[in-house]
Amino acid sequence: MEEIIRIENLVKSFGSLEVLKDINLSIHPKEVVTIVGASGSGKSTLLRCINLLEEPDSGHIYFEDEDLTSLDTDINKLREDIGMVFQQFNLFNNKNVLDNCTLALTTVKKMDKKEAEKIAIKHLTDVGLKDFIYASSKTLSGGQKQRVAIARALCMNPKIMLFDEPTSALDPEIVQEVLDVMKNLAKDGMTMVVVTHEMQFAKEVSDRVVFMDKGIILEQGSPEDIFNNPKEERTKEFLRRYINR
Repeated sequence: MEEIIRIENLVKSFGSLEVLKDINLSIHPKEVVTIVGASGSGKSTLLRCINLLEEPDSGHIYFEDEDLTSLDTDINKLREDIGMVFQQFNLFNNKNVLDNCTLALTTVKKMDKKEAEKIAIKHLTDVGLKDFIYASSKTLSGGQKQRVAIARALCMNPKIMLFDEPTSALDPEIVQEVLDVMKNLAKDGMTMVVVTHEMQFAKEVSDRVVFMDKGIILEQGSPEDIFNNPKEERTKEFLRRYINR
C-alpha cells in the first residue's frame, strides 16, 4: 500500500541537543500508529515535524509523495489535509464552540458561513457535543474542549490526524471521553498518528506501535509484538514501568 507519510533520515536539534537522530518512518492510509516512549525521547518533536510546526535540520518528509521540506511546497495548502490536536486544546476563548469550528472553513477554505456551520454541527454532534454548539469555550471542561479541538480539525476533512498527547492535560476521570472519540475515528478508517502515554489505548487501537528512545526509533511492531514480546531491553524496562504503575 502507498504511504501517506514517508519520513527519511530526519534530524532535528535544539541548540546542541540532538532531539531526532536519523528517523525513518512510513504511515499508510487508514493506519493508526501510536508513538510511545519516555518524556524527552523525541516523540512530540517528531509529530510536530510532520506538518512543519518544527522545521527539520535535514532529511525529508513526504506527504502523498510531495516533499514538505522543499522550498517549492505550499505548506499551508498541504496543512489543510493534516489535522492536528494539541495537548492544550488551542481554542479561541473569546469565541463560542461553533465559531471555533467554522473559523478555518470560512477564512482558509472561503466557505459560505451556513455551509461551514452545517459541517461543524455534524462533527460536533459526532463527538457528543450537540448540546454545546453555542456554549462559550471558556465554560467547557477539559474533556469537552479537547473534543471541540478534534471536531475543529475534522471540519477541514483531513486525510490524516496527528494527536500530540491529547489526554495529558486532562483530569483522569475525563480522559476516557476523549479516547472514545479517537477510537470511533479509528473505526471509521481515519489515518492517525498518536503520541500518547495511554498504553491501553495503544494496545487496543493501534495497528502499529513505535517505541522511541533518546531520539531514535528503537523498536516498532504490532501491539502484540511490542507489549507481549518486546525485543529491546530499553522497551522492556519502559513497559514494566508503565504497566506496573
